[in-house]
Amino acid sequence: GDTRLYIVEPAGRTPIVANGTTPTAPFLDISSRVFTGGEGGLLSMAFDPQFASNRYFYIYYTDPQQNIVIERFSAGSNPNLADPTSNLVILRIPHPGFTNHFGGQLAFGPDGMLYLGTGDGGGAGDPNRNGQNLNSLLGKLLRVDVRNATAAQPYAIPAGNPYANGAGRRPEIWAAGLRNPWRFAFD
Repeated sequence: GDTRLYIVEPAGRTPIVANGTTPTAPFLDISSRVFTGGEGGLLSMAFDPQFASNRYFYIYYTDPQQNIVIERFSAGSNPNLADPTSNLVILRIPHPGFTNHFGGQLAFGPDGMLYLGTGDGGGAGDPNRNGQNLNSLLGKLLRVDVRNATAAQPYAIPAGNPYANGAGRRPEIWAAGLRNPWRFAFD
């Protein structure tokens, strides 16, 4: 129900457009922590389904070591500014070797779970075979429960995930064998 428009810039800034104007300070600025080479950068932002009460939002970006990072922040007391000290790392996925195929979207599904589309690690033809490797979080659509996230346990595994019981596979995986899912939608 918010009329403001939040813009996600690869360089790490999230300005707001409100009533046709843009405040001087961006809602969030993590530009000093973002790798912007190749296909990297601040790639996505999603508001918690309970944002009105908990003020949480999540971002997907690449850090200077080229890891994929999912992080939670809180909106500040000023509704046009995030609290930059409220960050909680939910997930950090190593992405060594290539500067492409970072994936890039996170979104809450109708089930209230957080979904993330991770690229296969880059290079032509998935040379590290991450997309088919069920022990890798690269080249996947991941599904995690962040409703009770803490520093000690930043997410839980939803019981309905295909590999929720492990058995030598990453339980975060919802779908495997993807190349570079930088956008997806729920129908």
